[in-house]
Amino acid sequence: MTEEVDTTTFEISADDGTTDEVTVPTGLLDLVAEGDQTDAETVGDVTLLSFASRAHHIVHHGEESDEELEAQEARIMDLFEERFGVTYGEATGHQH
Repeated sequence: MTEEVDTTTFEISADDGTTDEVTVPTGLLDLVAEGDQTDAETVGDVTLLSFASRAHHIVHHGEESDEELEAQEARIMDLFEERFGVTYGEATGHQH
């Protein structure tokens, strides 16, 4: 049954020249897209949200944190707000 589900594959390129691919069910792209977003924009949003969520969890709910990790979390939160126009706390309802 899972083979009947259409998928879309994205290629990811990094500044260092490395690449990877990720394949996701096409229907999920449609489900999480905001308005008339492209598939690439949707994957970009989900990626940034995922990094912000993980960073928040590690810094605020993990075992240990240090200044470098806190700086990384602060930067991803700035990037989150730049992209979405709201803070992570406003978007998720999870504030500290």
